Amino acid sequence: MEGKQLVIDGELLQVIATRNTRDRSNRLENMCWRIWHLARKKKQIAWDDAKKLAKRRIEREQGRNDAADDLSELSEGEKEKSDTNVSESTKDFSRINSVMHLWSEDDKSRRLYIVLISIHGLIRGENMELGRDSDTGGQVKYVVELARALANTKGVHRVDLLTRQITSPDIDFSYVNMARALGEQVGGGKPTWPYVIHGHYADAGEVATHLSGALNVPMVLTGHSLGRNKFEQLLKQGRLSRGDINSTYKIMRRIEAEELSLDAAEMVVTSTRQEIEEQWGLYDGFDLKLERKLRVRRRRGVSCHGRNMPRMVVIPPGMDFSYVTTQDSLEGDGDLKSLLGPDRSHQGKRHLPPIWSEVVILLLISLTSIQIFVMRFFTNPHKPMILALSRPDPKKNVTTLLKAFGECQQLRELANLTLILGNRDDIEEMPNSSSVVLTTVLKLIDKYDMYGQVAYPKHHKQSEVPDIYRLAAKTKGVFINPALVEPFGLTLIEATAYGLPVVATKNGGPVDILKVLNNGLLVDPHDQKALSDALLKLVADKNLWLECRKNGLKNIHHFSWPEHCRNYLSHVDHCRNRHPTARLEIMPIPEEPMSDSLKEVEDLSLRFSIEGDTKINGELDAATRQKELIEAITRMASSKGNNPSVNYYPGRRQWLFVIATDCYNSTGDCTETLSATMKNVMKAASSGIGLGRIGFVLSTSLNLQETIEALKCCQVNIEDFDALVCKSGSEMYYPWRDTVADADYEAHVEYRWPGDNVRSMVTRLARIEGEAEDDIMENTRKIDDLRQRLRMRGFRCNLVYTRAASRLNVVPLFASRIQALRYLSIIWGIDLSKVAVFVGEKGDTDYEDLLAGLHKTIILRGSVEHGSEKLLRSEDSFKREDVVPQDSPNITFIEESYEAHDISAALEAVGIK
Repeated sequence: MEGKQLVIDGELLQVIATRNTRDRSNRLENMCWRIWHLARKKKQIAWDDAKKLAKRRIEREQGRNDAADDLSELSEGEKEKSDTNVSESTKDFSRINSVMHLWSEDDKSRRLYIVLISIHGLIRGENMELGRDSDTGGQVKYVVELARALANTKGVHRVDLLTRQITSPDIDFSYVNMARALGEQVGGGKPTWPYVIHGHYADAGEVATHLSGALNVPMVLTGHSLGRNKFEQLLKQGRLSRGDINSTYKIMRRIEAEELSLDAAEMVVTSTRQEIEEQWGLYDGFDLKLERKLRVRRRRGVSCHGRNMPRMVVIPPGMDFSYVTTQDSLEGDGDLKSLLGPDRSHQGKRHLPPIWSEVVILLLISLTSIQIFVMRFFTNPHKPMILALSRPDPKKNVTTLLKAFGECQQLRELANLTLILGNRDDIEEMPNSSSVVLTTVLKLIDKYDMYGQVAYPKHHKQSEVPDIYRLAAKTKGVFINPALVEPFGLTLIEATAYGLPVVATKNGGPVDILKVLNNGLLVDPHDQKALSDALLKLVADKNLWLECRKNGLKNIHHFSWPEHCRNYLSHVDHCRNRHPTARLEIMPIPEEPMSDSLKEVEDLSLRFSIEGDTKINGELDAATRQKELIEAITRMASSKGNNPSVNYYPGRRQWLFVIATDCYNSTGDCTETLSATMKNVMKAASSGIGLGRIGFVLSTSLNLQETIEALKCCQVNIEDFDALVCKSGSEMYYPWRDTVADADYEAHVEYRWPGDNVRSMVTRLARIEGEAEDDIMENTRKIDDLRQRLRMRGFRCNLVYTRAASRLNVVPLFASRIQALRYLSIIWGIDLSKVAVFVGEKGDTDYEDLLAGLHKTIILRGSVEHGSEKLLRSEDSFKREDVVPQDSPNITFIEESYEAHDISAALEAVGIK
């Protein structure tokens, strides 16, 4: 029996071994198929992307050729304006100072108000938590220091840095505090008007675009890092498709925000020439050759035929050198032994910074004149320190630095490595990308057995960063920035100020920085050997180290904040001179009681004409017209009897109800739903808040005549509306002012409007060749595609398909239905949170702009039969959910019933009672 059992066991073991072998073969085969499939997918992605990039390059070249054809010849009138020949002008196009006055602090009459916007990261004026998360880094430090430096510049009265309000139990209460109101009252009680509005990064760039457009103030943009550059890098890696990249990073939404910012910006501040040529040059809205040609033409007084490109200027970021003392400039000539050695007592009892003990814990114990050192990280703290300081971000390329250090035995013998990678409590609780980087760092330290040679402290304060640089300089160390791409490289300047030579990536801003400082070496960040060789060269050659140190300290003043501010204000002054800024006429609020509503004034002949003084299209000053209108209405109300509750009039409403439902049938005609919506909204308002407290606005794509006809068909009185926003936001009319156009609004939106030039170009570009003539949905380019082609040709405008896609409205860049509401909000002094917008589930292609924001949005489901949204976006564009928050408390729905009580319930749901 025992023998038989052995045989059975043997057969069983053989079966198991056979099965295991087969399973391994199957797993190996499956793995091979997966690798083959991934490789094939990667090639397909690369091939598809290459085709799209090639198509885009062809379109860019065609756009450049179109512009060159239009700008190639001068008309007779243009020739007369020219006082120099083309070649002479072209030679001087890059000499900015030849056409720009440098900023002078001697003009005591200047009292500039500058608005900076940055909603990226955690921002506060003191005790910044740099490194707390992946967004709170160099940009946060930059904008705070820029605001402080500008505020300290003579001639600048006030600087506001606007950021997002954050309400979260995980952060300090200081991030929740609301800032003071913008535009404090100065000099005679008048508000201070912004001199310039400056957006930082894509998100704040879009905010600055809307704010500058609403206030008619020049806009400046700083990109910091750019979406198209990141997008192309991700595509080259081949790991993710376009769709995957977009869904992961929402990158197409970011790119469109950057393109929109380019549309509106007068000036773009860059840190380096490389940023202009290799990063902004990827965008539809900027072409270096075309920008130069347009600049030359403007300088010579020659027409640009409606084309425009923002001015790109290189202004390196500044640094606050107040933390750098004379002692810092001298300390590098000593070494750490002078502080730790036996002669330390003869130098006096000098305090050692606490952060040094994070890197080197020093315990002095006197035993027969022998001092024993107990080190936390370093076995030998006297060796030169190679310092890297950045967020734990894969782009910062710290792992390649570790490999370079770990595999170079000579470098390890000569130097220590210190990695300051933000702050952390528990790696597992950090964001995934940061966690992966830090875990890899620890594994590499273990792999190469670099214990005692690498420091990686968990915490540091921003105020301790200078001490970190000082420690590295004291050891005759080197600062390194090995990032794959560095838009600028502010840490290089910081390190230089403390006497450290540098090694930096050759990709991006460090190229320009080292040209000025001449204090280090550039390397390919992908080349481990190049990294280790450059570090070894500086650490081993003391004469070279000393020469780099001296060069850096001699040239560092070029990157001071005062120098930056002088350059910045000179360029801003120059771009502002091109921008015909005019303050909006904000209607005053008189103290005397007004009539409850213009409807209550019985003398209709007096309601909209002040004894014949008001002339067509506002020949009379707007403020005077408004004052006389108020006085006339007051007199009329007084003659009818005083009513203490009667104190409202157009321009002094507590709420605005905006009817913006795009109710068209298949032929583009208005449907009866529009009439029902208007009547029920007004009925709900009268039964709730009260008509006198609410102003009604009709917002439509129709022109004025079409709007009047539509209202007649709807049997709604035009006098019921305080304002008519027509032609997709490009025209504004007031029924209480004889329905004449708002001349101020017209002038406001007409700036940089090429008019007929862009319309003729749209006609050429809108139709897709080879498509059927009878189907507008198929043979017409979508808004995204058409806007891209216009940008490539230097044209900036808003495009709106409307009336069931049967019409394309081409309107000025600064004109739109949502911008019209911002305009009314400003001139009538009504907060946007007190504006309610009524829309359908779909509509014109500008429909989505009406959904998001501070205003309340009531969506009437089923009210719109035929929208135009199919002509809005291309397949590679962003999605609606990337624009409109799905769970916004400011948005509510009405389910296919537009009765007054349903509307009242919806208004209560968004807080309107």
